Amino acid sequence: MSLRERLASASQERPAGAVPPEAANQAYQELKKTMHQMILDRIDLERLKRLTAEQFKHELALLIQRIIEEERIVLNQHERHHLVLDIQHEMLGFGPLEPLLNDPSVSDILVNTSSRVYVERRGKLELTEITFHDNAHLMKIIEKIVSRVGRRVDESSPMVDARLPDGSRVNAIIPPLAVDGPLLSIRRFGASPLTVQNLLDYKSMTPPMVKVLESLGAAKVNILISGGTGSGKTTLLNLISGFIPASERIVTIEDAAELQLRQPHVVRLETRPPNIEGKGEVTQRALVKNALRMRPDRIILGEVRGAEALDMLQAMNTGHEGSLATIHSNTPRDALSRLENMVSMAGVNLTARAIRQQIVSAVTVVVQVSRLTDGTRKVVSLQEITGMEGEIISMQEIFRFEQRGIESDGRVAGRFSATGVRPRFADRLRMFGVPVPEDSFDPDRTFD
Repeated sequence: MSLRERLASASQERPAGAVPPEAANQAYQELKKTMHQMILDRIDLERLKRLTAEQFKHELALLIQRIIEEERIVLNQHERHHLVLDIQHEMLGFGPLEPLLNDPSVSDILVNTSSRVYVERRGKLELTEITFHDNAHLMKIIEKIVSRVGRRVDESSPMVDARLPDGSRVNAIIPPLAVDGPLLSIRRFGASPLTVQNLLDYKSMTPPMVKVLESLGAAKVNILISGGTGSGKTTLLNLISGFIPASERIVTIEDAAELQLRQPHVVRLETRPPNIEGKGEVTQRALVKNALRMRPDRIILGEVRGAEALDMLQAMNTGHEGSLATIHSNTPRDALSRLENMVSMAGVNLTARAIRQQIVSAVTVVVQVSRLTDGTRKVVSLQEITGMEGEIISMQEIFRFEQRGIESDGRVAGRFSATGVRPRFADRLRMFGVPVPEDSFDPDRTFD
């Protein structure tokens, strides 16, 4: 049976307007692949360069309709529209991923080879009906994504971090490291970052917490944001950075640029992987060192994960107050232990006590964020570093979230409260003219 006959048969077996079922999916994928190739054979690439995106979409739709008529392919109106959109996505976007990238409810897209695509919505994973034609099709989409940011992925370099035009973070890993086929993970970022009101509406934090974080940002207090993967570290970093005065010069350093700062004077730096010869790599540590020569008022390190921890601490201790960074960790105490281990990776001959003293001098506040079992993200602890007690870094908790159980609908039950401790940084906030009301630290004020 020919491709036209198979598709016509599948079309007659289902009601008008239905999305092609699984039985007809292979025939539909074959049609889309063949149609795509026919368009590439007919299209005038030189003329294409002179068209706007909207003009090209219109011309492409007319060409697809003409081919359908010439080949006498049996499709209803909905299927024709579906086919036109799919081919437009192939030629102008990222193929089958486009509907997911345009869905604001999707926070993560996880492609497990060509046949399975999962998404996360409201903290829960679900399998979608979207598939790729084959693994070669998926590889073309991955190559299109990474090539746009000047990176590459092939057998000699089978892992890559990249980003989409909207700042969404992309990780791809391909064979031979990925046994069953290419794997693609996309961490979505909205067109505009979440606002303070959004986080209050989601009950991710309380008004007193927001007021304290706002004052800490304005008073140039060094903050370390700690949390697990997908816990909302970058979202909170974006939020706190929004409290930095517009008059200051900010330098951001990231593996894949994804921060969405709104200040007018922001300089964005991004690491570079080695080339095919293993040369040309630019690490975060090299960028931190270079940033110190760029006259920054603040340095924002997207994620500290290695030897750059030492240079970050030195920057915080040498006139770049108000700097921010994130770190992967389960608790504020663990965050400091990880930071200490990373400093030791820098190859300097420092004792454990000397490293801890550097940390105490540099970092004032550790904010812990967590993704709970119901998929919600919350600021579960805000702690102040107060100094050294013997060989141990001393900390005091200012705010906390106490989980009390799980509701019948699966939601986490708990409450936010202050611990009643008045932080030492309160005097600094007053000195900078951004004091926090004393009742913000009242332990009797609770928020569900």
